[in-house]
Amino acid sequence: METADMYISGVGSYVPATVGVDDAVAAGRYTAEEVELHGLVSVAVAGDVPAPEMALRAARTAVARSGRSPTELDLLLYTSTWHQGPEGWPPQSYVQRHLVGDGVLSTQLKQGCNGMFTALELAASYLRGGHRAALLVTADNYGTPLVDRWRMLPGAVAGDAASAVVLDTEGGFARLASVCTASVSQAEEMHRCAEPLFPPGVTEGRTVDFAAHNDVFRRRAVVEGDGTGVLVTLDERMAEVIDQSLSEAGIKAGDVTRVACMNTSQEIADQICEHRLGIPASRSTWEFGRTLGHCGASDQIVALEHLVRGGELGPGDHLLMFAYGPGVTISAAVVEILESPVWSRTRGGDA
Repeated sequence: METADMYISGVGSYVPATVGVDDAVAAGRYTAEEVELHGLVSVAVAGDVPAPEMALRAARTAVARSGRSPTELDLLLYTSTWHQGPEGWPPQSYVQRHLVGDGVLSTQLKQGCNGMFTALELAASYLRGGHRAALLVTADNYGTPLVDRWRMLPGAVAGDAASAVVLDTEGGFARLASVCTASVSQAEEMHRCAEPLFPPGVTEGRTVDFAAHNDVFRRRAVVEGDGTGVLVTLDERMAEVIDQSLSEAGIKAGDVTRVACMNTSQEIADQICEHRLGIPASRSTWEFGRTLGHCGASDQIVALEHLVRGGELGPGDHLLMFAYGPGVTISAAVVEILESPVWSRTRGGDA
């Protein structure tokens, strides 16, 4: 989707204190071999801070930095990858009650780790109907009994975080140059392989282990032979989405200043940068991400804020963001920095 008429006027995050992987190794929760293989350093752990509260803190920062009053917002999209509170309770209502009020369309999205990309696409479409600004927010706290943050993901450790963006039609410090999503539904078993659809696992107290599902899926694909075609399709679709996002943004791979992937193993960041884009892997945000863990749908927005606040992205620079999620869906977006916002030039990065 070409989004040259859409701007980012505010961005915010809530990232709790981190726990070193060495502590997890000492406690027997992570292995020294995995530390060596994946190169992860630490993971953000929120303790008992609820995800909706984290979301609210990130949203307040984003709205304050946007220069808009919360009552000027027209849309609230809340996305997450893990349970947010009592079953049947909508977490977006918490942000609505404590920040934006009742004068907005408010809803929740469930699109996995690339939920913020879907939110950007939906918000851009909505705003083109004559509206002004949208608040997009995501948050997750994985410190619950049914998930082991150290084991649930292949090549990654799950970190807790929240992030928020104000998408605006009337200007901002950055321009959303493009955002694209593609699907490979033949791979939908990748995140459920060997687990029945009913009754839902959470209702029976089954733990979530995407790493195990992924392993079974790939081994079965190799054994059965014809399944390897799905893996090839995933790789091809990833390249197509990245190429489309660059084309719609009107830039080439060499124009990309930085790349924000998911905070997983270094191999994935290297694959995107060196093999797909032909640019140095040092342009990725992996060095930053390895200190936080894979924070659900927040990785790329937290990276955007970090790069702008630290002066690593400035006017004229382009950030390529990339993610994939269960389904399988693959997303990419290009953000062009137009100016250095005031909060990036103030001590502590406050609004």
